Amino acid sequence: MSVIEARGLNLTFQTNDGPVHALKDVNLSIDRGEFVSFIGPSGCGKTTFLRCIAALEQPTGGSLTVNGVSPEEARRARAYGYVFQAAGLYPWRTIAGNIKLPLEIMGFARDEQERRVNDVLQLVDLAGFGKKYPWQLSGGMQQRASIARALAFDADILLMDEPFGALDEIVRDHLNEQLLKLWARTNKTIGFVTHSIPEAVYLSTKIVVMSPRPGRITDVIDSPLPSERPLDIRDSAEFIEIAHRVREGLRAGHVDE
Repeated sequence: MSVIEARGLNLTFQTNDGPVHALKDVNLSIDRGEFVSFIGPSGCGKTTFLRCIAALEQPTGGSLTVNGVSPEEARRARAYGYVFQAAGLYPWRTIAGNIKLPLEIMGFARDEQERRVNDVLQLVDLAGFGKKYPWQLSGGMQQRASIARALAFDADILLMDEPFGALDEIVRDHLNEQLLKLWARTNKTIGFVTHSIPEAVYLSTKIVVMSPRPGRITDVIDSPLPSERPLDIRDSAEFIEIAHRVREGLRAGHVDE
């Protein structure tokens, strides 16, 4: 079943220097439970498309539905959690307090807040860190707390905008492994923006390759990799072949511009 459906989607920003065509004729279906990565050069519209899904940007043409309704209606129905590039944790709140914030805003009962916070801390392997403050945690742990906050109200869709982009490679590899385990346990539908070809190939059931502005889709790759993915799968011929196709799609996007 299609959870996110874009048809002929366009978005043009009006600026002082003239119109900027961020997205052009984007057609894409994302099914329930898929892990979909968006990859392309800076400024290609990856994040813009994610923000359209989240009703943070308004398309100027075409159609976009989330769970069969408009992005605005989906937002009101709490259909998704959003994880930004920076963890965005309030330094004066504990980790548990940060995770609890959307639950407080949504008016959950206090005991339900506590239960959900404890559940998601377990889910992201941060049990026992609820009383710590952000500055007492590493960058990777802070980002896991940010993911926990997005999961706290149990939305079916998780939108992630380069959540591991600022982390070193070893931490990033570890979080990639943890994210796949989290996805397997929760069966969420995940939209994931990245600049990293290995990250996109390792994580995804579907890879969406985008061109330089105006952002268009140059290729959609359904991954043949098994759901169980140890890190050393990246040395396999199949993995290398998919990575090559992604690279070719990125190159084709530049040539077509």
